[in-house]
Amino acid sequence: MRTAEPINGEWQVNEWVKKAVILYFPIQKMEKIVNGPFEYHDKIALKKDFDKLGVRVVPDGIARYGSYLAPGVIMMPSYVNIGAYVGSGTMVDTWATVGSCAQIGENVHLSGGVGIGGVLEPVQAAPVIIEDDCFIGSRSIVVEGVHLEKEVVLGANVVITKTTKIIDVSGSEPIEYVGRVPARSVVIPGTYPKQFPAGEYQVGCALIIGKRKESTNKKTSLNDALREHNVAV
Repeated sequence: MRTAEPINGEWQVNEWVKKAVILYFPIQKMEKIVNGPFEYHDKIALKKDFDKLGVRVVPDGIARYGSYLAPGVIMMPSYVNIGAYVGSGTMVDTWATVGSCAQIGENVHLSGGVGIGGVLEPVQAAPVIIEDDCFIGSRSIVVEGVHLEKEVVLGANVVITKTTKIIDVSGSEPIEYVGRVPARSVVIPGTYPKQFPAGEYQVGCALIIGKRKESTNKKTSLNDALREHNVAV
């Protein structure tokens, strides 16, 4: 059972799954885990039998027991935590991390150094959700239950938290979102001025600068989006 799943077009969080993960830790004992020349000391075993799962794992790619990797997933030297779900055809690129209970869709590319936040407590908190066919640029960070709808493109170094302003600047008037990036949005890092007691300073935000075109050829659509909007990856 997934921590969150789409039901009738709406995402529903299965809180009991997170409760089960939380309760699993106290009953587990610390054990030595030996993986070739490497040694670990932890309560949670490492995932095994990737060949039977149909998952490609490059050396130093690590997934914890209790995570789900669908057939066709590719893990470079990266990390997937307990409770996470990673859909078919998704690449978790070098030094990318997928946090506890995060939900990653199909054919997603998590570029090098991407950080997808985890969530176990509070139990009612929503996990990060990244829907199918998204592209997450290098060193981007998505945390605190943020929801990326289908085919979103994040440029390099975009940081989105639960309170980050997500501003659509592609039209004549800005449109603000918080905690959700609409489908097919092309997003880059930006700033906006904010007044503090010590003066006015620039605060980080995410800027939607355009839309990824509808296309059955996702790779072509992605390349067009990156080229047309001059997005660094």
